[in-house]
Amino acid sequence: MSGLVDALLICAVAVLVIGRQFRTRRISDDKRWWIVPVVLAVMALRNPGLIDPHHRAGAIVLLGAELLVALATGAGWAWTTRIWTEPDGSVWSRSTKASVAVWIGGIALRAGLFGTGVLFGVHQESSALLLGLAATLLVRAGFLAWRTQLLHPTRAQTPAYGDGVPASWKERV
Repeated sequence: MSGLVDALLICAVAVLVIGRQFRTRRISDDKRWWIVPVVLAVMALRNPGLIDPHHRAGAIVLLGAELLVALATGAGWAWTTRIWTEPDGSVWSRSTKASVAVWIGGIALRAGLFGTGVLFGVHQESSALLLGLAATLLVRAGFLAWRTQLLHPTRAQTPAYGDGVPASWKERV
């Protein structure tokens, strides 16, 4: 993909995801929370320009730092998201003002990393940012799924009527 298409995709996904998280929404029991981040990561890893061939070591260090910032942003976003259970058992979530601060900090750190790359002449593709966004979303979704399970500990299965009663060969009247 071209850099412009990657940039538009990153902006669209970020606006969609961030906008949705600041509204109250129900967390479903869907086990496919990891699909969108994995698709974004695959799209980022397909790009051969992820690592600058002329500045390999610097590009790898910057990519590693980008992923660390992404993981920290995802974890911070998940911890600052408010989750609660309604009386009917449904789980709801909403990002808080602290989540905004986490996002602003993450964006500032990423801008600093980009500036560092420019300063050292390391060419950075938008696929590194896409990979970072995928890591952020994956960590956030994983932490929220874990926090949701803490609200609803798995209940022991209750026995059904007739469990534990030996079956008789014939019933006698």
